[in-house]
Amino acid sequence: MLTNRSAPPVTVTPVLPYPDVRAAVAWLGDAFGFEERVRVGEAHRAQLRVGDDAAVIVAEAGGEKQPPTAGSVPHILKVRVPDVDAAFAKACAGGATVVEELTTWEYGERSGVVRDPAGHHWELTQTIRDVEPEEWGGVTVAPW
Repeated sequence: MLTNRSAPPVTVTPVLPYPDVRAAVAWLGDAFGFEERVRVGEAHRAQLRVGDDAAVIVAEAGGEKQPPTAGSVPHILKVRVPDVDAAFAKACAGGATVVEELTTWEYGERSGVVRDPAGHHWELTQTIRDVEPEEWGGVTVAPW
């Protein structure tokens, strides 16, 4: 696949509308450690990177592109972190609202969900142990 220095080098890139692009970039950096990679105007959009293999585009809200509204969750973004307890606490200290408390799951993950100031839901997750899907009732269709 051809690469392009003007586009995130990942397969799937969520584009999230925010009412204030610059405030969203600052908040996502402080709360989750996202790093801005490309800026398109001051208020239009920004490309952010997190970790080695994930990206998100923060876009200016307008027209059909609107942030979530109360009672509406059009998506949840899952972000794998090395220390979910610390990341969850940092996001909450930065203004995130807890949607789902941190839970350690039988399938080997510890995760919780927060809502950012614009209403987007973020599931922060950490692998606690390696578990075969069959151990908790899943089915391995094809290995990763």
